[in-house]
Amino acid sequence: MNKELVIVFVKNIKLGKVKTRLAATIGNQGAFDVYTQLVDVTEKAIKNINGDKRIYFSEAVVENTWKNNVKVVQQGDSLGDRMSHAFKQGFEDGYDRIVLIGSDLPDITESQINAGLQALKSNEVVFGPAEDGGYYLVGFSKFHDFVFQNKPWSQDNLLEETLSELKENRVSFSTLETLNDIDTFEDLIASKFYQSNTELQEKLKQLHD
Repeated sequence: MNKELVIVFVKNIKLGKVKTRLAATIGNQGAFDVYTQLVDVTEKAIKNINGDKRIYFSEAVVENTWKNNVKVVQQGDSLGDRMSHAFKQGFEDGYDRIVLIGSDLPDITESQINAGLQALKSNEVVFGPAEDGGYYLVGFSKFHDFVFQNKPWSQDNLLEETLSELKENRVSFSTLETLNDIDTFEDLIASKFYQSNTELQEKLKQLHD
């Protein structure tokens, strides 16, 4: 059995249900179009990874997407509960190194995911820091549930507080390069993903004309 597992958390792509902060500026259809393309970026990033993969949907499994991957539904009330459940399941199933990513990262590639898995060979925890103070990747070779408990989700001190707790508990960790996820219109237009994507620019322009 493969000892490495990559978990992807993905939202079911529904109009009005994805990227709501972004939708406040560019509308529901614009946010839907952006998120659809970000999911494509994520799918390409994991395609050639050697480890096993599990796709965790927010509401219901969509059969005609993420071909050849195990697909399940997230379980738990809060984001922390859902991530904790996914990791526990992975370790119970016998994996040694597990990383989890979201699906709104315009610059994610297989190199960051592989770097995360590699870091877990000599550390118990790994994080990919996000520019907004959170993280885009989290991984464990030994699971520490407190990482997901009583945390300031969506606050700019999330990673800082989590790392501080790991130091207090003398848990070894590593961090990867910092990436930007897309939550707001400012995030979007500052990204290479958008600047080099004439098709997306045109779509959003048509929505506003």
